[in-house]
Amino acid sequence: MQYAGTRIDRGVVRERKDTRRGEIDLPFAALTLLLLTTGVVMVLSASYARAYFSAATGHNAAYYFLRQLGFAAAGTLAMFALSRLPMGFYRRVSFPLLAVSVVLLALVPVIGVAQGDARRWIDLGFTTFQPSEIAKAALILYFSALICRKGADMASLRGLLPFIAVLALILALLVLEPHFSAAVIITAIGGAMLFLGGARLYWFVLVGAAALAGLGVIMLFFPYASGRISTWLDPFANTSGDGYQIVQSLYSIGSGGLFGLGLGQGRQTYMYLPEEHNDFIFAVVCEELGFAGALAVLLLFAALIVRGYYLALHMRDRFSFLVTAGITTLLALQVILNVAVVTNLVPCTGISLPFFSYGGTALMIQLAEMGIVLSASRNADIHS
Repeated sequence: MQYAGTRIDRGVVRERKDTRRGEIDLPFAALTLLLLTTGVVMVLSASYARAYFSAATGHNAAYYFLRQLGFAAAGTLAMFALSRLPMGFYRRVSFPLLAVSVVLLALVPVIGVAQGDARRWIDLGFTTFQPSEIAKAALILYFSALICRKGADMASLRGLLPFIAVLALILALLVLEPHFSAAVIITAIGGAMLFLGGARLYWFVLVGAAALAGLGVIMLFFPYASGRISTWLDPFANTSGDGYQIVQSLYSIGSGGLFGLGLGQGRQTYMYLPEEHNDFIFAVVCEELGFAGALAVLLLFAALIVRGYYLALHMRDRFSFLVTAGITTLLALQVILNVAVVTNLVPCTGISLPFFSYGGTALMIQLAEMGIVLSASRNADIHS
């Protein structure tokens, strides 16, 4: 594997000693801000009916929009502030950040806020947040730093044991909540980081077999998980029960046609589609902007992801390469899985659409991750 200034050969890394820092990558920043702006507008369009009819919001139709707009503004400032910090800083804070995320995950079953069958949130008073969002970023940073230290040991079981231990600890804490969607994403991210770090392919076969066994155990001890599989296979079997949400999502997607019903004209937003401004906001995009608008949004995400990988391949140092590739992979996974859930390609799980789904702290963490990529882009050999 090669990228600008660095050659990875059998786990041995030869890095070019170059400490120059350029400007942030403008195409990556512009794509991020364009998606963010579109997402905030869609939150207004998707949420105004529910906000207006809800006593919890004071019947303020702009309630969710104004909160999301405030978090988007704060997140944007944080993104550009974080883009100015050197990558050495992120390498130094990787372990403390991981430790904080583990402590917060351990606190969730004790002091967390329950919603439905799960306890995944910690209440800050003015908002709630999921520690799993911090754990995703922390895992990428810590694994990147540890891979750089391990070097050639990544090809051996001894070198992989610290990674496996950290991953197992985080997954165990997530199962206690339970938060299986985050567990799936973190497992995938951990695997991607190990692959980039030089782990042998046969280890992934063993992990895949273990994951399938774990899925069987989960379905045995958590009946609602197996129920979601049944609903996924035939959502129309119980349209007023477990299949209601996905059926309404499919109605929303199908009614959009080629060019949609128009911004703010979606019918499913009038209290028919659950989580219309959150996990299922892409269904509202399809209904109001149609196939053309939904395709445009997906192309913007694709452009951002491709640009992220392009930056990763042009980094001057291995840590920047790993962090950029890891964060880009996390973004890609969340987009793919969210769209797959909304269109019923995979069983329903609580995975938000980056920059679109309502959630202030999650949005700020996503923008912070983009800020780290922009910081790394200063170390890239590119000519935009």
